[in-house]
Amino acid sequence: MDFTTAKKPDIIPADETQPIIISPGSSPRETDKDAFELPPELPILAVRNQVTFPGTIVPLSIRRDKSRQLLASLLPDQKIIAALCQKDPEDDNPAPQDLYQVGTAMMVLKLLRMEDDTQNLIVQGLSRIRVVDWLATDPYLRARIEPVLEFAAQDQQTEALMMNVRTMARRVIELSPNVPDEALVVLNNIKPPGALADFLASNLEMELDHRQMLLEETDVSKRLRIISEDLQQQAEILELSHKIHNQVRANIDKTQRQYFLQEQLKAIRKELGQVDEKQAEMQALRERIVAANMPHPVQAEALLQVDRLVNIPNASPEYSVILTYLDVLIELPWNQSAEDLLDVKRARKILDEDHYDLEKVKRRILEYLAVRKLAPDSHGPILCFVGPPGVGKTSLGQSIARALGRKFIRMSLGGMHDEAELRGHRRTYVGAMPGRILQEIRKTGSNNPVFMLDELDKLGADFRGDPTSALLEILDPAQNNTFQDHYLNVPFDLSRVLFIGTANYMGTVPPALRDRMEVIELPGYTQREKRQIAKKYLVPRQCRENGLKPTQAKWNDAAITKILQDYTREAGVRELERQIGAVCRGVAAKIAAGTSRGRTITPRLVSDLLGPRLYENELAQRTAQPGVATGLAYTPVGGTILFVEATAYPGKGQLLLTGHIGEVMKESAQAALSLVKSIANKNHVDSRRTVPTDIHIHVPAGAVPKDGPSAGVAMFTALMSLMTDRTVKPDVAMTGEITLRGLVLPIGGVKEKVLAARQAGIHTVILPAGNRKDLIDIPEDAKKNLNFVFARHVNDVLASALDGESTKMRVSRRKKKTTAKKTTL
Repeated sequence: MDFTTAKKPDIIPADETQPIIISPGSSPRETDKDAFELPPELPILAVRNQVTFPGTIVPLSIRRDKSRQLLASLLPDQKIIAALCQKDPEDDNPAPQDLYQVGTAMMVLKLLRMEDDTQNLIVQGLSRIRVVDWLATDPYLRARIEPVLEFAAQDQQTEALMMNVRTMARRVIELSPNVPDEALVVLNNIKPPGALADFLASNLEMELDHRQMLLEETDVSKRLRIISEDLQQQAEILELSHKIHNQVRANIDKTQRQYFLQEQLKAIRKELGQVDEKQAEMQALRERIVAANMPHPVQAEALLQVDRLVNIPNASPEYSVILTYLDVLIELPWNQSAEDLLDVKRARKILDEDHYDLEKVKRRILEYLAVRKLAPDSHGPILCFVGPPGVGKTSLGQSIARALGRKFIRMSLGGMHDEAELRGHRRTYVGAMPGRILQEIRKTGSNNPVFMLDELDKLGADFRGDPTSALLEILDPAQNNTFQDHYLNVPFDLSRVLFIGTANYMGTVPPALRDRMEVIELPGYTQREKRQIAKKYLVPRQCRENGLKPTQAKWNDAAITKILQDYTREAGVRELERQIGAVCRGVAAKIAAGTSRGRTITPRLVSDLLGPRLYENELAQRTAQPGVATGLAYTPVGGTILFVEATAYPGKGQLLLTGHIGEVMKESAQAALSLVKSIANKNHVDSRRTVPTDIHIHVPAGAVPKDGPSAGVAMFTALMSLMTDRTVKPDVAMTGEITLRGLVLPIGGVKEKVLAARQAGIHTVILPAGNRKDLIDIPEDAKKNLNFVFARHVNDVLASALDGESTKMRVSRRKKKTTAKKTTL
């Protein structure tokens, strides 16, 4: 709200106005008809950015030629002119249609000529007028006008409106800065309702069109209501501004008061010879930094941060950020290391105590220890254990740490998507912290722990970054001696950390990351190995965890074999341990109930406690008809048998593939069908079976994704079995990739596939000839009672897999035998 007086003429904008408040009693109103008389024709002065109201004195800066000609021709004879606001303030030569039609008749009080050749005009608003007809546009605007009379009801409603408007106006004046004291006096002395409305309308801040609307409104009561709404809105804005101002001022005053008192306290302590608390804290920080034995560049950065901290108030948010940063720097083990116990014989003993078999893995770990003993400063390769779940990858890392005498850290990477979890966040972010790598090392207090990065194959990547890219530096011995966490922003040496990775499947690990690690495969266990692990490790541990003494639960080998055959199907031993634990809990429940003092665990007791068998041997049933072959597959959780079913029906020679199989496996099926058609004549396949017939190949367990080329042999065998009407031998399983020439190419995962075949009751395993060398990794007890056929061509597969006669020939032979028996009788 503007209640200021007129500005000096030399700073008034061109043709713009600023109202000067006078007592409305000194100005004639429209209702005072005897005070003055308006001529019917008046010269029109175009005014921009201002609507003038009756009862105001307004200074005008005259700069346009038309305006100067108007004054030169009228003054001093005629002193009444009409002021109309122009619609577009940028228009320097407004026409009649560019002006509002309702304005104010004004009396010229004084004309001032300035040194810069501009003229300032002081005018007084008289009454509202309306343009009736335009008479001239040159040399200046001239029009026929008529007065606009307002009407005001003299009743209680109008009195109430005036009282409400005065009250709100007083509140606005109180909240408005730089308002002269005379404003309240003028407000209280205005009696006519119209004059009160014009007084407030000319001083309230509002849009130009809204102000013009108030000028054109002749109903005083309605004008007062509009003014009341505007005052209410203005008062709310001013109250909110006042509240914010008070809050800011209170905070500033509080901070200044605290600073003043702190300075006084410092002066008092100085006079008393006491040490300042902040200085003592900074000195303690410097001593801790020196005691941390940091590298020189890191120590210099830490001391620089302490110098910054001295000049920052304790209440500042930056103070706590820097203090936390310094605490992290001090607590990191820059030179604290655990002494390595490089006793190879002791390490061998610990590995044998914790893990059964795994000779290849143990040998590689002992080689690493031997190299460290002979060359302590050498940086060995990063080891990565790859194998199905439950084969002992994580526990192997714990055994390595125990053998070395180092601390052990395990960090799971499964589901990690954000690179900042490894590298940390920059300190500019609220709540920033170091990455998980340095956080875990800080907790252990040693810079050479055994650090296991679990589940490398389950890392993700999204818009926040790729964690595998951060691991490239962390796992590179040539780079990680200067690893920089985003939070620390100083190098930290990770070269002394023994990193060990684990994964179930290396196919999803990026090649660049795989290249930085030495992959050691931990294949699945055989039945004999699982039985020994159960007797030596799992049974004693589960008995101990369930409160059973050795005399209360005696396990025999048959009970363990029962669990292995009927209740587990896995490459590792996790499910085996769960089932053993279930049996131990059942025995413990009976002992706790007083119904038994102890039990010998037999196969019958296992069946009673675990219920019906979970896995059935359905191999013979599934391969009892033509078109069904048994394949071998490798999965991240170990080997498994895979059934391939094929059927034919009349159609157009199309191939339909189902069973949630991938693109590579689909291509293998196409290649198998093409090969079958190309050798159909050589294998006595009726051509009518291949041309007008649709082929459907299905791989059961459709909810499980399947892919890879190693099912090519099984698909080819299933199709040949279907075409020749010869069944596949139920105890034969096969694996291998085929070509259109009929060659059988080598594949991977031979050990896992052979173990799965043995567990499923297979007697003959058909492998590519190129995989003969892989049998050396298979334990002798797993190869026992298994017949291996090494195929170079698909003909070798057919010779070992298919029965010698077709189903029709077999049925015919059986009928002949039955007829012969009847004849003999």
